Formats: sequence, C-alpha cells, structure tokens
Amino acid sequence: MSEWSKQDRFNAILSGERADRPIVSGWRHFIDKEQNADDLAETTISFTKKYDWDWVKINPRATYLAESWGNKYDFQDYQTVFPRQETTAVPAAANLWDLEVKKAAESAPLLEQLDAVRKIRQGLPDTPLIQTVFSPLTVLLFIVGRSAYVTKTVFGIENPVTLESLFTEHRAAAHHALHVISLTLADYVTELKQAGSDGLFYAVTGTAHPGMFDEARFNEFSRPYDSIVLEAASYGKNVLHTCGTYSQPERFNDYRIDGISWDTKAEGNPDLDAALTATKVGGVDHALFAANDIAQIQQQAEEALNKMSDQPFILAPNCAIPLNVTDEALKQLKKSVFEKETRV
Repeated sequence: MSEWSKQDRFNAILSGERADRPIVSGWRHFIDKEQNADDLAETTISFTKKYDWDWVKINPRATYLAESWGNKYDFQDYQTVFPRQETTAVPAAANLWDLEVKKAAESAPLLEQLDAVRKIRQGLPDTPLIQTVFSPLTVLLFIVGRSAYVTKTVFGIENPVTLESLFTEHRAAAHHALHVISLTLADYVTELKQAGSDGLFYAVTGTAHPGMFDEARFNEFSRPYDSIVLEAASYGKNVLHTCGTYSQPERFNDYRIDGISWDTKAEGNPDLDAALTATKVGGVDHALFAANDIAQIQQQAEEALNKMSDQPFILAPNCAIPLNVTDEALKQLKKSVFEKETRV
C-alpha cells in the first residue's frame, strides 16, 4: 500500500515533482444546492466522497463575487450555470468610480462562501481543496452585466455596457474598479486560508481570447490585478484556468501559479505537449461527460496519462463537467488513473 497521502500527492505534483501516481478530480455545479453554505458544503462533501476524488475544486455559484457589490440574480431561473441577472451595480461605465473596497468579514456573499469552505474542510479533513475565485477583470465584466466569454451574453441583460465604454472612454474608472476588486479579493483570499482552503482555482474565464482582449489590453487590464490576488494566495497551491477557445495558456508562464488548466481539445488551443511552466491539469474533453461517451473518456484519459507519464500531471476534465453528467462517466474518469497503474 502506498504511503502517499492525498495532501502529499497534491503538494508534490503542484510543486513540479512526481508522486507515486497522477491525481484525478472532476467538478460540476449543483445549481439547486448552491444558494447557501450548508447546501453547498453538504453536496460538495457527498460528491467528493462518492468518487473519492484526490482533491476538490469547490464550485460556488458563478455570480457570488459580483453579488458582493450589489448585483441581484434570480436563483429560480438558470441558463446553464448562470442565474438570470436582474440588476447590475454599475449600469453605466461612469458609475465605476462608485465601487468601493469590501472587507470579506463584512460582505454577506463572501461570508457565506467562507462558511462553506469551513464546513467542507470539516467534512473532508484530509482532502486538498481549493476555492474558485474569478480574476478582477472577470468580476468587473460580471458586475456590469457583460459576459466574460467571447461568444456568450449574460442571461437577463439585453444591453450591457460596451467594452469601448469601459476600457477606452472610461479607462481611468475601469482601473479604479479593478484596483478595488483586486484588493477585495486579496482580503477574501487571506480569509480563505483561515477557513481551510489549500489555495485557489483562479479563473480568468475567456478574457485571454484575442476576440475579448488583445495582448496589450489584457496586459493592462488583467495582469497587474491578477498579481495582487495571486500574491495574497501565495500561501497555497494555485491552479489557473483559462477558458474556451484560443485561451493562450502560454500567456501565463510568468504568473505566480502552480497549475494550469485549459481546454486541450478546443479550437486554437495547444494540447498537453504545450511549453508551459506550471503543472498541467486536464486532458479530457468535458463535453464527453454530457454525451456519456465512456469509450472516449477512457481513451482520452489513457492518451493523456501516457503523454504525461514522465511529468507531474493532474488528470481532469478540461472545464466544468456539464450538469447532465452520468454516474458512469464520472466513475470512468476516476478509474482511468488506476487502470493505467494496473497496466504499468
């Protein structure tokens, strides 16, 4: 029997070292169980124990950070994993100057998540867990009712603030807002450590797509503020996720991160042989889980494990697993690591 614990494997692999085997996890939203700390914690604990995941990416509701500045959502009406947005705290770019720094200890949405993390830690004392935190640029887009993805719109908002208004006409106000958000997230991240989180799943969503932000604009409006949040999270192991097509994972080679997650199967993206400095996380197309394509899940997992056999690696879906995932598909993902070990 291996003497490696879950924490040992997690820490070693995200430190760029090999463990006795790769580790595996999957994550998904439970949209009927994410409106309060007790439900989120209970569901996360149950889901983790059922599949005995090696580590946990906590999946809070997608809007929780934007709620901290007053956005309102209808949690009875979802489109995929996004509740319908009813109001935005910033109806016009000029209102960005009104945003103020929030303390996590005084923000109901952040206190709720800290409570959930504490409860999950109590229920999973030996399992590494990291909390999902969106980048300041992503949070800003959510606050003003804009999508953080190039091909999607925000459910409920018909006429969002334009990118031109945000980042050209009101450029200074946008920098003020991003600074406010980054300081708020840095304070929250510090509190997450005390609650029991082992780091962050830091999502820049689709903002690295050149159709959203070219490199110069990304460097101006994302990179400095990412650094503030990731500096506050330097106590733990942090996995960055860059979402969707043309997500440019190599853009983050100089970031203070330990792992990098991207869609290895999406258009315009490199596969697992990409020249990246952080430990690679992924390898399996998340869409396969909705189709219950067990054979393809098994094949892609095996190919990923073979390709990464001489490197530290975390096997995972390339993004959040769709809501209609089957039990059989999740079991196959978990089994893949051990099937590989058996054949070796």
